[in-house]
Amino acid sequence: MLVPSKRLDSLGASVFSEMDNLKRELEKEGKHLINLSIGSPDRAPALEIRKILSQTVLDDSQYGYTLTRGTDDFRRACAEWYQERFGVDLNPETEVLPLMGSQDGLAHIYLAYIDPGDLALIPDPGYPIYTAGLMLAGGEKVAVPLLEENGFLPDLRQINPDLARKAKLMFLNYPNNPTAAVAPLSFFEEVVAFAKEYDLLICHDAAYSELAFEGYRPVSFLQAKGAKEVGIEFHSVSKTYNLAGARLGFVVGNADVIRNLSQVKSNIDYGVFRPVLTAGAYALSSEKDSIEENRNAYQRRRDILIEGCASAGWNMPNPQGSMFIWAPVPTKQDSVAFAFKLAREAGVIVVPGLAFGDYGEGYVRIAMVQDESVLQEAVRRIQQFLKKCQ
Repeated sequence: MLVPSKRLDSLGASVFSEMDNLKRELEKEGKHLINLSIGSPDRAPALEIRKILSQTVLDDSQYGYTLTRGTDDFRRACAEWYQERFGVDLNPETEVLPLMGSQDGLAHIYLAYIDPGDLALIPDPGYPIYTAGLMLAGGEKVAVPLLEENGFLPDLRQINPDLARKAKLMFLNYPNNPTAAVAPLSFFEEVVAFAKEYDLLICHDAAYSELAFEGYRPVSFLQAKGAKEVGIEFHSVSKTYNLAGARLGFVVGNADVIRNLSQVKSNIDYGVFRPVLTAGAYALSSEKDSIEENRNAYQRRRDILIEGCASAGWNMPNPQGSMFIWAPVPTKQDSVAFAFKLAREAGVIVVPGLAFGDYGEGYVRIAMVQDESVLQEAVRRIQQFLKKCQ
């Protein structure tokens, strides 16, 4: 039997695998589970987006390769959306690249810049692809702690200068997954200065920029003066418009970086399906109401979980953005033990913080990806579970 490559050993998805195995085991036992683990939007796209998608797929001319750069219409829609939303000017020919979901770009940017042994500064806790993409490229991770006392922002002054000089890139993500933290423009301005001092490429994952509550609107990294000189920003049409399965995102910013990422992707794929690009271009240019409806729906879900759990003594921070709640473990257990017990005894699946890095220990991530009635049932189960734990 062939031995798989050693790079698979470095992916480190053990906690996620254990949770998945537990989920299957409990399902076989006939337990009715409420899954609040995976950050996959459960809501459908706006009806008009679906109409455009369904009409376009019936057009005989829509089935050829779009190639890496996609369509002019989609790139223009991205640039126009950026100008209207953030006041950032982008050249749609050189500073915008469509992606098969933002994760496509998050994984492949390493292949454009990381050689075996190269270092990258990675947030901890952090979305797993930041580490997995680096490992697949043969790079080495320098963990940058995200601590509650610092608002889950990296303390740039605490990063070892010698390691920063050796590193080639740094990943950031706000609103953050898993911590749901947000970042002000002043922080991004510090990041630009830090990147210039240490000759770093900044990769900012802004997948949740349109999922924020109570009037708060996250800023773009590219709004910081000089940001385009040192970095790029990834966006998820999937998250913003509930098109997760359609796999559509885009990356914008530094033209040289965009070109190099495009070169990698041109050797891997043949572009996003044209009807998906057409629907995405429409969404970016016309679907403001559906974004607001989405925000309101997630805010109601957030409030159900936060208020319901607080009544049982589980106090959680009230997130300003993202589709997640980053909750301190309310019992005297580590995050894995708590998550397993909650699943077995209450049938509610959450992700242990340890799955996102060593500094995630002590927390669990709760995804707000179920209808309000289902979340109310989840709260009822959690309340009963915590009562037994007292």
